[in-house]
Amino acid sequence: MKRLGGEVLTTENAREFSSAAKGETLEDSIRTVEGYSDIIVMRHFESGAARRAAATAGIPVINAGDGPGQHPTQALLDVYTIDREVGKLDGIKVGLVGDLANGRTVRSLAYLLAKYQDVKIYFVSPDVVKMKDDIEEYLTSKGVEWEQSADLMEVASKCNVVYQTRIQKERLGERINLYEEARGKYMVDKGVLDVMQRHAVMMHPLPRVDEITVFRIQGLPSSDRQKNGLYIRMALLKLLLVGW
Repeated sequence: MKRLGGEVLTTENAREFSSAAKGETLEDSIRTVEGYSDIIVMRHFESGAARRAAATAGIPVINAGDGPGQHPTQALLDVYTIDREVGKLDGIKVGLVGDLANGRTVRSLAYLLAKYQDVKIYFVSPDVVKMKDDIEEYLTSKGVEWEQSADLMEVASKCNVVYQTRIQKERLGERINLYEEARGKYMVDKGVLDVMQRHAVMMHPLPRVDEITVFRIQGLPSSDRQKNGLYIRMALLKLLLVGW
């Protein structure tokens, strides 16, 4: 927003320090905030919160991540990055790896890829964090081919994009046994890179922990890719503010 010449009002950690801590509803908070702004960008800990906010507000609301639900702007920058680096979106094969149950980035990416033709998606994850039924049912309803696989090496050899995510310990709460069960099961190492197609790309939404063991590999998010997020979000802000 600052790069576009606008101003920003922030309410970071609102869950602890705003009226929400006193029991104020999300809807009342949104009605208050919209009086001071032209657009709301909201990250929230509850799945579905952005939809509730949008239904309440009289100004545009951008979902910047709603718990384990969706992360639409990340999906937009991921699709833009894939198009630039692979050269196409129709007809690609994408492997989504890691925490697919709690990873909002992979959920949104799968949803957005369904808008393109002849896409195939492979889900590679431990059973305790496998992709939820709602996304699988959505892909099926749109005629998108998808497949669960336990073989990361095989999937990596077929795909144009391998999209790796971390196991989200914070989403598993006190179920530390599930985290230990899932952690380290599917990791990208030199062996995985060696079987990937020559022009395939490795992507990661960050933050990265230990799920990629190679220190420096071609295809990890570079400064150019990270800038894609800046440009996509600037474009989205301008589109909504001008067209609203």
